[in-house]
Amino acid sequence: MNNILDILLADENRAALSEVQKNFNLSENEARAAVEELIPALSRGLQKNTRSEPGMDDLLDALRTGKHERYMEKPDTLGSAETTRDGNDILGHIFGNKEVSREVANRVSKKSGLSSTVLKKMLPVVASLVMGALSKKVIGGVQGGAASSRSGQGGLLTSLLDGDRDGSVWDDVLGMAARTMFR
Repeated sequence: MNNILDILLADENRAALSEVQKNFNLSENEARAAVEELIPALSRGLQKNTRSEPGMDDLLDALRTGKHERYMEKPDTLGSAETTRDGNDILGHIFGNKEVSREVANRVSKKSGLSSTVLKKMLPVVASLVMGALSKKVIGGVQGGAASSRSGQGGLLTSLLDGDRDGSVWDDVLGMAARTMFR
């Protein structure tokens, strides 16, 4: 399991996906399709934010202090207003403004066939799940001895954010920039 999507779709996290499905009145296939389309956009936003040392430090601090692992450990919290507020805060850090979130929802709607209104409501919950998965993997890995330093945590985050699993987030970030320039 090398990236965020793999973590979220793993059997051990099936309850979280089921909770998303239930909360948004979706079929299992619809929930999975939405998550599969939303995660890459969120990952690209995280990649962009963690290109600099301060951005990586901010993410590591958020993972250490945000208690986001609760979303993975207690999926029934995903339907709460607190989760949506937290998710909106996360989206603000990842995307910078609501327009980007709306555009992501509109693009995913075209690909998945799901309503952009539903996807806009799902996005904060999925953002909370992403932070939960990262927190569980990165912070849990540190406590378990997998990474004992900032550089170790950064390396683990890099592997989780590496969309094409080639060991580098730079080509993922450059690919995103090229797609944006040539739209």
